[in-house]
Amino acid sequence: MSGDDKPASERRPPLLLPAILTLCGTLVLCLLGSWQLSRMEEKRAFIERLQAQAAGAPAPIPPETQWTSLDPAKLDLTRVSASGHFVDGAFAGVRTTIASGGPGTRQLSGFGRWIFQGFRLDAGGVVLVNRGFVPEARLAEIRPASGPATVTGFLRAPEMRGSFTPADLPANREFFTRDPAAIAASLSLPAAPFYLEAERQGDGLTPPAGVDAKELIARIPDNHLQYALTWFGLALTLIGVFAAFAWQGRRKGA
Repeated sequence: MSGDDKPASERRPPLLLPAILTLCGTLVLCLLGSWQLSRMEEKRAFIERLQAQAAGAPAPIPPETQWTSLDPAKLDLTRVSASGHFVDGAFAGVRTTIASGGPGTRQLSGFGRWIFQGFRLDAGGVVLVNRGFVPEARLAEIRPASGPATVTGFLRAPEMRGSFTPADLPANREFFTRDPAAIAASLSLPAAPFYLEAERQGDGLTPPAGVDAKELIARIPDNHLQYALTWFGLALTLIGVFAAFAWQGRRKGA
């Protein structure tokens, strides 16, 4: 009996289309894995930059004349120092939840708010300062800062609103995203395109507690290697599935 005369159940399954699909799928998975490796290099270079900044002297804050041409995303987490004085008046709160730190960390945690207040720079312009985190139960203890100060911290780009982010309550100066334009409007202040997140001063347990540079860096996720290995593993699995399919077909048609 020739191959064409064999029953349909004993004929070899066609391999051309499965082979093409397997090749395309493998290429896509390998491209995704390579992209994750590239992202890993970028992320580690970014973390190294932050570590170098945290260990060195802070840069001066960009002058107001340059603000309209700046890209806040590229400035994000640049360590700077700003001299000026706090704007008299109310502050605004951004609701948040801070997870407990790992062993050896000293920080306030739980449900609370970031405290935002206007800061008029000696060189001109007003920037919002995130003075730090306050647990909700201790919010009544916080008073507006006043007088001259030098604030060292990190420039931050506006926080994006998610699909499930609650609506802000500007009349109550209560927000759910760190959006300097919206917060500044509620305080009747001009809006810089970024805000300044103050570094932690003191023991980290006295509100408002600013960010600790080392803890901030440690919280930056770096899972790209695991993602890359997952994509490459899926590519190998796909090749293995095709090989098993082809081998079964060969045995059936033998």
